[in-house]
Amino acid sequence: MQKQLVVVTGGSGFIAIHIILQLLQRGYAVRATVRSLNKQALIETMLRNGGLTDLSDLSLIEADLSHDRHWAAAMQGASYVMHVASPTPKLQFKDEAEMIKPAVDGVLRVLTAARDAHVKRVVLTSAYGAVFAGHPQQRTPFTETDWSDLTVKHIHPYQKSKTLAERAAWDFIKREGHGMTLAAINPVGVMGPVLASTYFHSNIQIQELLAGKVPAVPHIDSGYVDVRDVAQLHMLAMTSPKAAGERFLATTGETLSMLDVANSLRSAYPQYASRLPKHQLPNVIVKTAAIFQPNLRMLASLVGGYAETSNAKAQCLLDWHPRSAKTAILATAQSMFDLNLIKPV
Repeated sequence: MQKQLVVVTGGSGFIAIHIILQLLQRGYAVRATVRSLNKQALIETMLRNGGLTDLSDLSLIEADLSHDRHWAAAMQGASYVMHVASPTPKLQFKDEAEMIKPAVDGVLRVLTAARDAHVKRVVLTSAYGAVFAGHPQQRTPFTETDWSDLTVKHIHPYQKSKTLAERAAWDFIKREGHGMTLAAINPVGVMGPVLASTYFHSNIQIQELLAGKVPAVPHIDSGYVDVRDVAQLHMLAMTSPKAAGERFLATTGETLSMLDVANSLRSAYPQYASRLPKHQLPNVIVKTAAIFQPNLRMLASLVGGYAETSNAKAQCLLDWHPRSAKTAILATAQSMFDLNLIKPV
């Protein structure tokens, strides 16, 4: 019996590699898209570090979100698509269109090719950024019914790009989907095991904290979730009939400050205590610094913000039960120690 084929876009990414790992472990064939086939060795290394020995059901194909070429070939014969690829946040940019246009154009390019190939369902990796931005008066936990309000001033272009890309995806399905279904996953801060020395923007804060690069932290609250649980939620959204047409917040439902994160690391790794920050920066200092340092503007936009979230929908509808936020954070750190990414004390 031929295995069902799943296309995973952006195959070398942090979330994508854990999705590929789980798909292959569960007996699917996977075709991963990459911007360059030079990523093949990295992908194979990460999968092997994740415990996989048989890569015979994995193939790679070059396809770029900014071009039409190769997408039809990428989708050929696929039952499902996990659209994980997305532009990474740019800390410095001349125009917000640099982030927004590739995200929107990319999602429409992938959905068009998937529809034309008669794919059953696409699972879109959206973001918490499409949920929370522009709600300064929020005082109840964010849920899947919430959308970022882009009419509010000072929303970072990354949050705009995530919101507009997801909106574009739902509009496409409604108007041009021709029966193809869509589910969206909106993760909060994604932690968990890194599988190679190439790690990703959500994990950098753990490496920087343990390396002693952060003398004090801004007052930013956030939800955190383990990448393995995010991958599992993608799997559930791919196959469950209940997930069609739904979006799901990937969150543990806990909220931690950056100081809480540092304190969790201090408790687990006391030998690194002297490197870890003990104080929060006043909000005004962070916001003032961002005026002169563009790379701090995304950070400054989050300072002092409300960040409570609910995962009731994913728990009730898909029976999804994630690890704790602390477990996810410590798994990130331990994987970095295992790969010698942090110098010993």
